[in-house]
Amino acid sequence: MPKKPILFSHQPESLSILDEKGNVDKELEPELSEEFLLKLYRSMLQGRRFDERMLNLQRQGRIGTFPPLVGQEASQLGAVVALEPSDWMVPAFREALAEIWRGKSMENIILYYGGYDEGGAVEENRNDLPMAVPVSSQTLHAVGIAMAMKYRSKPEVAMTFFGDGATSEGDFHEAMNFAGVFQAPVVFICQNNQWAISTPVSKQTRSETIAEKAAGYGFPGIQVDGNDILAVYSASREAVERARSGEGPTLIECLTYRMGLHTTADDPTKYRDNKEVEVWESRDPIVRFQKYLQDKGVLSPETTQQYEEEIKVEIQGVVERSEQLMKELGAPEDMFDHQYGELPPLLLRQREEMLAQWRLDQEEENHG
Repeated sequence: MPKKPILFSHQPESLSILDEKGNVDKELEPELSEEFLLKLYRSMLQGRRFDERMLNLQRQGRIGTFPPLVGQEASQLGAVVALEPSDWMVPAFREALAEIWRGKSMENIILYYGGYDEGGAVEENRNDLPMAVPVSSQTLHAVGIAMAMKYRSKPEVAMTFFGDGATSEGDFHEAMNFAGVFQAPVVFICQNNQWAISTPVSKQTRSETIAEKAAGYGFPGIQVDGNDILAVYSASREAVERARSGEGPTLIECLTYRMGLHTTADDPTKYRDNKEVEVWESRDPIVRFQKYLQDKGVLSPETTQQYEEEIKVEIQGVVERSEQLMKELGAPEDMFDHQYGELPPLLLRQREEMLAQWRLDQEEENHG
């Protein structure tokens, strides 16, 4: 029999609304209120300044290793704002800005990276999972949550974030396949920041795009300019609406760039050319959005300066409160809490042994 082409039902698309100079495609521009646009801008600016302060704290030895998010603000915020509070957000490990939008306090972020697990707790009013460090493990969790919502006939949607490196993991493909087969109400957000630590995306896949991988699992995939918050928002809103109406999952590939370090234990100068970084710095998502808002008459230089001053004071207060909390937290027995409804005998013995040793060490220190 002759060969015949197989036509995929879901051809991947590409979307850009704001170009690199902040010029907008009027036909694609979403209708958003001035109040909401300013809230997005302030949140992006807050995320950038908080990230910069976190880096300073780490370099001063006041917190431990953490993953900077600079350059990826639009990919995170543009996606997460499409969710309702009742929806579920399942992050990887670099989604601090998305978590802040969902209600996580900056104090808890500092506490967590200061070595206090209390900072990793999810407040009762947030339908979010804690950050996931094992690469792509959270994609399965998101699909599981989405299936639970579908099974219970609830209208909630799950959204999960991951990087380009996660698409090389089996967990990613298992999650995509299961979601496609069972039409799970889940939105996959791939922040393709071009580098999985020191491995470039060219060594992660031979596909021309990551978005096209969705077609193999029977659902839509779209590639967006991840430094264009309007494009990310528009694609995410459509994907959330599809999921909520029972039309199944969507994969959104946000083309962006990790302008800083993979983590503060990383030295990117060892594996990438600074000229590449300079190209992406010229595509800064905050600068682009600021230009758009100014041209639209929504944002003035005075308002930007006001935001800068407010955020500086706000973050300083966060740091002071966090460091005060660090002095008050840290009872050693806390490590045994929240794991079991009732501690098994082995852990009970370990807890008592640990407390006995800790009390002994405290007595020696006080008398020494």
